[in-house]
Amino acid sequence: MDADTETIRRILTGTGDTWAVVGLSNNRSRAAYGVAEVLQRFGKRVVPVHPKAERVHGEDGYASLADIPFPVDVVDVFVNSELAGAVAGEAVSIGASAVWFQLGVIDEKAWERTRAAGLDMVMDRCPAIEIPALDR
Repeated sequence: MDADTETIRRILTGTGDTWAVVGLSNNRSRAAYGVAEVLQRFGKRVVPVHPKAERVHGEDGYASLADIPFPVDVVDVFVNSELAGAVAGEAVSIGASAVWFQLGVIDEKAWERTRAAGLDMVMDRCPAIEIPALDR
């Protein structure tokens, strides 16, 4: 179920620049914090989604995907695999174009459902690793 290079490239360059990062808070020791910083450096608007709804990297936070009052292109998922499937379902519900499960986040059934709904999907990869590699 690994995403092919073309899907990764399409999500990072053609899908749109508004990324909801589920699990992003002001906790600098969490991977989501650093990845969101890299995404911003590459021109993405990062929208924090976390129960605390904190403002992170200059962007207002929201408690859930459904609370975001504007369109989201990509949903980047930093929650554990047990919770990730529900987040993928929410991404479909809000009309996102793609779902990205971070390194270590794996749910084959969610991948199948999300792809069947017409969204691009990447699983067990990190955009902060993939995006700088695009130019190579």
